[in-house]
Amino acid sequence: MSTLQPEQASLICHTVSIPTLTRENATTLQIIRAIPAEKGDYRPDPNSKSALELAWHMATAEHRFLACIADGAFNFDPFPRPESTHNPAGVADWYSQTFNANMTRISKMSGEQLAKVLDFRGLFQLPAVLFLQFNINHIIHHRGQLSTYLRPMGSKVPNIYGESYDGAEARKAAQAKSA
Repeated sequence: MSTLQPEQASLICHTVSIPTLTRENATTLQIIRAIPAEKGDYRPDPNSKSALELAWHMATAEHRFLACIADGAFNFDPFPRPESTHNPAGVADWYSQTFNANMTRISKMSGEQLAKVLDFRGLFQLPAVLFLQFNINHIIHHRGQLSTYLRPMGSKVPNIYGESYDGAEARKAAQAKSA
């Protein structure tokens, strides 16, 4: 890979990564909020994470990625799970708060900081800004998993990249009601 210049890293961050992360965060929050409070322990298979475990993984992994990018180094020390995050609403609130704080930090990073090569567990060495895309891919992957849990839990699947079946049904019902 050729060396990423600070100006290029800043351009990628501010014109691609931050707008994409912001859109994806809103969608991820909808999915987490769609978990029925009383069904957080649902898992489609004994080897799967429960819905709440998966939502917490998504929230903490994204927080770790974004905070470590802003810090300029990956740190895998455990951090305690707040008591307020033992239900879907609490996870969504924590996720939203940490996302906003991390995005504020990232938006203030210099081109040099964004171009700095970071090491991820000895597996990947990339400029910090490229780990933003890595994070986006990770969150989309797990959000897709979690969205498949919703109907079996008795919930509705929110619109993700267009209208879902449930979104279309809600739209039709609203149109019929206003007609």
